[in-house]
Amino acid sequence: MNEHENVVDLLQDIKSLLSHTKKVFNIDDLVKYTGLSKSKIYKLSQLKLIPTGNNKHIRQLFFNKEEIDSWLIGEPNLSDEFLEQQFNEQLLQNRKPRL
Repeated sequence: MNEHENVVDLLQDIKSLLSHTKKVFNIDDLVKYTGLSKSKIYKLSQLKLIPTGNNKHIRQLFFNKEEIDSWLIGEPNLSDEFLEQQFNEQLLQNRKPRL
């Protein structure tokens, strides 16, 4: 690697570190911060298993960093099996009874 590439890599590292100092994350920030995939974050938010912002006037998902940190420390179950079970339970609850 030449010196120019080293500087670019260092700047990218600094940029990444600074992005974690934000108080509010969007979905892309949360992916980088937690290492979770976008699809998993969308599933968690749909099932209301992850704390999200609650401003009804904003369509995009937002996440409070402090709430995410507390949620992560609480060791949430992020397994695909658990999420599928929760999703199926939600489907059954939302199902309309047949007459």
